[in-house]
Amino acid sequence: MPLLHQTSQISPEIETRFDRWLLAIISVATALFQKIFAPLPSTWRERLITFSNEFLAFGIKQAWACLFGGLLLAGIIGTTIWYPENAALARYDFLFLYALSIQIIFLLTKMEHLSEAIVILLFHIVGTVMEVYKTDAGSWIYPEENFFRIGGVPLFSGFMYAAVGSYLARVMRIFDFTFTHYPRRLYTVLLAVAIYINFFTNRYGFDIRLILFGLSGLLYWRCFVHYHVFKWRHRMPMILGYFLVAMFIWFAENIGTITGTWLYPNQDKGWEMVSFSKMGSWYLLMLLSFVLVTLVHPPKSVRLEGQENRS
Repeated sequence: MPLLHQTSQISPEIETRFDRWLLAIISVATALFQKIFAPLPSTWRERLITFSNEFLAFGIKQAWACLFGGLLLAGIIGTTIWYPENAALARYDFLFLYALSIQIIFLLTKMEHLSEAIVILLFHIVGTVMEVYKTDAGSWIYPEENFFRIGGVPLFSGFMYAAVGSYLARVMRIFDFTFTHYPRRLYTVLLAVAIYINFFTNRYGFDIRLILFGLSGLLYWRCFVHYHVFKWRHRMPMILGYFLVAMFIWFAENIGTITGTWLYPNQDKGWEMVSFSKMGSWYLLMLLSFVLVTLVHPPKSVRLEGQENRS
C-alpha cells in the first residue's frame, strides 16, 4: 500500500516523491533509533523503533496535510515580524493575494483537485459570512485598514476557514480514512446546518450549543476513524479527533491574536490568552467542517472497503 493514499485526480509524481522523501527520512531515523535503543533488549528495541517510526511518519504526514494552513500561518507571523510601514499594498491585502496564490499553485500542481477546491471555496464563503456577522456584533475585530474587505472583514480571513477545509480534505486522502459506525450523512448534514444557524442566533440569547454537544455525542459516540500511518492501521474515536483538531486551531488562534492580526474585546489593551471556552465553538466548527468535506470524500466503511458508507 502506498504511504500516501493516491487518487487519479492527484498528481502521481507528487505522491511518489512524497513517498520517497518519507521513506528516506524513516530510513535515516531507523538507523538513529537503532543506536539510541541499542542498550535495550532486542524485543523492546524493535518495539520502540517501530513506535518511533510510526510517530515520526504521523507527524510528517500531518505536516503535509496542513501545508496550506501552515503556509498561511507562516505568512501571518512573517508579515507581523516585518512588513514595510508605508507599503502601497496593505498587509491584509498582501495576505489575501498570498493565500490566493497558494490555492492556485495547489491546483496547478494537482496537490488538490477541483472538487476539493470547490468545497474549500464553500468554506471561504461560509467563513466570510460568519466573520461579517460576528465582527458587526463586536465578537472580534481586524484592527488594520485594507482594500479587499467586506465591512470590517478583510477577505484573507476567509482563507483561514479554507485552510481548515484543505487540511480535512487532504488528511482524509493522506491517511486513507475509513470508518466504523459512521452516522447517516443526512443526520450529520442536519446537525451541521443547526450548528451554523446557532453561530448566528446565539447573538440574541438563543444559544443551543449544549443541545448540539449532546446531539453530536449521540451521533458519533460509536464512530471510530481508522487510518494508515506507516506500517500499521490505527483507530481513534471520532469525537476525540474533532476535539484534538479543535485544540490545534485554538493554538493557532492564540498565535493570530498575539500577532495582532485579529483581536478579541478583552485584548484591546494588551494580549491575553484566548479563552479555553472557545474550544466548544471550535469543536462544533470542526464537526461542521468535516460534514462539508464528506460532500467530496464520502466516508468509507471499514467493512465495505472502497465503497461509500450508507447515506
